[in-house]
Amino acid sequence: MAMFLNSIVPFESYKETVSDTYFVDKSLLLRELMPALGRKNRYFCITRPRRFGKSVMANMVGAFFGKAVDARALFDKLKISADKDYAAHLNKYNVIFIDFSKMPENCDSYQAYITRITENLKGDLLQAYPELKLDRDKPVWDMFLNVFQETRDRFIFVMDEWDAVFHQSFISQDMQKEYLLFLKNLLKDQVYVELAYMTGVLPIAKYSSGSELNMFLEYDMATKKKFSEYFGFLDYEVAELFDIYQTVTEKPEISIEDLRLWYDGYYTAGGNCIYNPRSIVCALTDNELANYWTSSGPYDEIFYYIRNNIEAVRDDLVLMAAGEGVNAEIQNFAAVSMELNSKDEIYSAMVVYGLLTYIDGKVFIPNREIMEQFKKLLMSKISELKN
Repeated sequence: MAMFLNSIVPFESYKETVSDTYFVDKSLLLRELMPALGRKNRYFCITRPRRFGKSVMANMVGAFFGKAVDARALFDKLKISADKDYAAHLNKYNVIFIDFSKMPENCDSYQAYITRITENLKGDLLQAYPELKLDRDKPVWDMFLNVFQETRDRFIFVMDEWDAVFHQSFISQDMQKEYLLFLKNLLKDQVYVELAYMTGVLPIAKYSSGSELNMFLEYDMATKKKFSEYFGFLDYEVAELFDIYQTVTEKPEISIEDLRLWYDGYYTAGGNCIYNPRSIVCALTDNELANYWTSSGPYDEIFYYIRNNIEAVRDDLVLMAAGEGVNAEIQNFAAVSMELNSKDEIYSAMVVYGLLTYIDGKVFIPNREIMEQFKKLLMSKISELKN
């Protein structure tokens, strides 16, 4: 059974999502990708904070385009089925689906991490094309090229959590460069790439200062309008979920205004104000308002960022904790290093991680869910740093 090539995993994962009581149909994102197939601008990197639906969308892309499973019964019920090109693209492609957050057992080195990926890719190709007698000792991109030259087969690459390795303790700056070079060799200007769809938290621009991955069109939440409506829940979508909640819950204890106060408030460059999707689903499922997203939030990372610049940001953070906005120039930039030397860099990182939202030149704490944690954790940390 293949690990990455025409895997059944994205289909099974997306099928679970679609069957959930509080499912929101975002399948029209696929309509945005269809015209790019086989074209020059066929590389997409969409970055969003954690828990904003990136993996759900990656699974959907893999399930729709991939040959592994006949997904007609799944997608016929969704909005994309009305598109004129729906049938022409459904389950017509070889898909390479890689979740880069998955690690080898007891992984403590970059070499072990990347070897798992390369060896499984090679194994998948050898299994799928035994008649070609591919040479496993060649680089994996040469094996893909050999396949293309012999069969004309192309591949859609769906890559979830592309930046996950940068959060590992064993990764050094030199290893980051090795990883970027690996992605460049695998994808850039390769004729066997039909489409590359990549997601993560961190923009490529932070790490790729040269030309390694400059073929990717990057779409973040704060500065790019395209794809704004597909990540996070819109007002009307939450209203529809709330109607379901009132129907299936014996004693509803949440109002729609509660949901807005607790989980709304993230602004996109497209002009949408969106809700945290994981928190909405958890709150409605549990029939309880609570801090759902923030339990997995990167607060320690933010404390790490500000500790060398606490004098510059302390007053601003106090203002934001009181509900005020603070002037900032947000960049298409984020980091997991100590190289954040200005307030704008720090606030840009906090926006990327979903701890702040950005609108009309100011950064704000988006909602009560973040505000409670902000006051509890961040303000206490400021006191520690001051002392």
